[in-house]
Amino acid sequence: MLNAIIVDDEEFARSSLYFLLQENCDNVNIVGIAKSVNEARNLLVQHKVELIFLDIAMPGENGFGLIPQAQNANTTVIFTTAYDQYALKAIKANALDYLLKPIDIDELKEAVAKADKYVKLNKDENNRNESLKNLANDLTDKTGIKKITLPSGQGYRLVDIDDIIHIAADSNYSVFHLLNLEKIAVSKILKDYEEILPENTFVRIHKSSIVNLKYIKEYNSKNGLQVVLNNGETINVSRRRASDFFEKIKAYTNFQGEK
Repeated sequence: MLNAIIVDDEEFARSSLYFLLQENCDNVNIVGIAKSVNEARNLLVQHKVELIFLDIAMPGENGFGLIPQAQNANTTVIFTTAYDQYALKAIKANALDYLLKPIDIDELKEAVAKADKYVKLNKDENNRNESLKNLANDLTDKTGIKKITLPSGQGYRLVDIDDIIHIAADSNYSVFHLLNLEKIAVSKILKDYEEILPENTFVRIHKSSIVNLKYIKEYNSKNGLQVVLNNGETINVSRRRASDFFEKIKAYTNFQGEK
């Protein structure tokens, strides 16, 4: 059984999530329900909690205020939120679980199953806590995502986005080519990362390639439109993505010139 708490300022949201868990997740034991971050802190002191269903937007102190206590308690967090584009992008970038309101039953079951597996495997909490800390930083300054958490083996790797040269599709995997020549394969498709990474720096130039504009050495049309990266790799730009590529590189060049 996973000892869990629900944290949400809305009574309907609390009761509906409690009902969904009772009816569909018999491995979850709700040991407390809180309508504020402060109440949730007290519950973490009173109980051994392995899972928190945490609302983000709450009056007074938002859900991210609970992150330090969640880290100290080595507790897995599933964020519950209404749609917020930037917050969701940051949560996805840090490989953390979330549920969009109104909560879908199948998505709830999947999130609980992942949390259960995570707790049983007893993965490295330092990596998980770094992801939570990085998420808090992203949402505090809102100047953009600076690091991304990549599932790697039995744990996670935090990577500076400035260290990503390009990402290549390999079947259902995405292979990250890093500045130090390291490659990290992740079992997610390119579209997932296209939605996460800053669109003013990263551009999808082909169905199988996303490049960091920072590391483009040159582009030419000797054999169809191609880009040459600083690491020596040459990548094709598909015809249907050429226009977007030119727009992005023009905006990026102008921005760098203004700095």
